[in-house]
Amino acid sequence: MTWHWRYENANGGLVTEGVVPPETFPSQADAESWLGESWRELLEAGVERVTLLEDDRVEYAKMSLRPE
Repeated sequence: MTWHWRYENANGGLVTEGVVPPETFPSQADAESWLGESWRELLEAGVERVTLLEDDRVEYAKMSLRPE
């Protein structure tokens, strides 16, 4: 099992280039820790929302990177 993020811009389009790593993570905790450290850079690069996937299964979808 691998975990990875899917990145979306403000229009809902996929962001696949720039600061977005093609990286996978061995656990959900590792993926979440990485996002906790990287969300500001992703937001600056145009990523507005993220979805966490385990292989092809969605764990949670369209989480905003903007502070509430």
